[in-house]
Amino acid sequence: MNTSTPALATSTPGTTTKPILPPLRIGRHVIGSPVVLAPMAGITNRAFRRLCREYGTAGSAAGGVSGANSLYVSEMITSRALVERSPETMRLIEHDPDEDPRSIQLYSVDPVTTAAAVRLLVEEDRADHIDLNFGCPVPKVTRKGGGSALPWKKELFRSIVGAAVVEAGRRDVPVTVKMRKGIDDDHLTYLDAGLLAEAEGVAAVALHGRTAAQSYSGQADWSAIRLLKETVTSVPVLGNGDIWSAEDAVEMVRQTGCDGVVVGRGCLGRPWLFTDLAAAFAGTSARVLPSLGEVTATLRRHCEYLVEFYDGDELRACRDIRKHIAWYLKGFPAGSSVRNQLALVNSLADLDALIATMDASAPWPGESAEGQRGRAGSPRVVALPDGWLDSSELTPEQREQVAQAELSVSGG
Repeated sequence: MNTSTPALATSTPGTTTKPILPPLRIGRHVIGSPVVLAPMAGITNRAFRRLCREYGTAGSAAGGVSGANSLYVSEMITSRALVERSPETMRLIEHDPDEDPRSIQLYSVDPVTTAAAVRLLVEEDRADHIDLNFGCPVPKVTRKGGGSALPWKKELFRSIVGAAVVEAGRRDVPVTVKMRKGIDDDHLTYLDAGLLAEAEGVAAVALHGRTAAQSYSGQADWSAIRLLKETVTSVPVLGNGDIWSAEDAVEMVRQTGCDGVVVGRGCLGRPWLFTDLAAAFAGTSARVLPSLGEVTATLRRHCEYLVEFYDGDELRACRDIRKHIAWYLKGFPAGSSVRNQLALVNSLADLDALIATMDASAPWPGESAEGQRGRAGSPRVVALPDGWLDSSELTPEQREQVAQAELSVSGG
């Protein structure tokens, strides 16, 4: 494994002031740079986490805080698949030897399955931190009462969180919760869920400032993060939504008073955002402005890490990297022909040949490369079980539907 930290790409000169936030405490863990990589399905596997971690380390050093780490969370793992030891799920929970703390996000709709999954992770020493997913807005999840639909059923939510905290606590592994504002503007759940999670003993709560109905459209409501911070007072509150730059992260902290930030789509094709974030929270204005050559070198290294992740299978790694290519090249003068060919690469040799046709000296394009990444989608009516919104208690029929919800989530 290549464990060398990448050299900082071309960056703006930096001036140093005082740190923006103190280190983030998640249970027994001290996170020197208060930044969390959001779990993203099909994205935050071991290869991508390694890349982000390398850049985050470089940013901490640039900020004069050598060794200050961030928290890099796995993609969502289905508790039932974990308990059944699905081979692909067991691959997804693997960590690099130097990942510390080792962080896994679990999805579950059943307290018993949650407890069994957490027990497996802690007894087999596979995780140092566990996050619970109550924010997924995908219809196949919400339709059966999972993800961002679940906190509406308060007792079910409390039971799942409590089961995870009890089992993880046997080995002093902290549990956190990530959630959305609610199902829609008429059915907000985040304040009640935050208080319930706090009472059950979680180590932190994270809020994406959108409802499930918004998906990723519109703007994240940072005022909700501020209100949650004012409501949940004994554990850290983390903010998520519309952090596209280090400046956005600092502004979120200023507006909300949150204790740290969770970054998802902003780092797609831009893992050096963790350099900027670490430097910003350390109090320096230095920022990375990579040339096209530096970007394609990062793309290439990402693909190498994927080859290792897939046990040497170059074809599978190249199929995985394809979805990242448009994100890496956003704003750069790479023609449509090259972009289309890159989206069909089958080997590292193919990737190298296409990279060689691009102008490595092309500078960072500025505004055209900044801003939103990933699909925003559009507002929608949330798919829910019949009668889900009639009461915050489960009916027998809904209990049966929820029992099947984990079966509707494939992979990890």
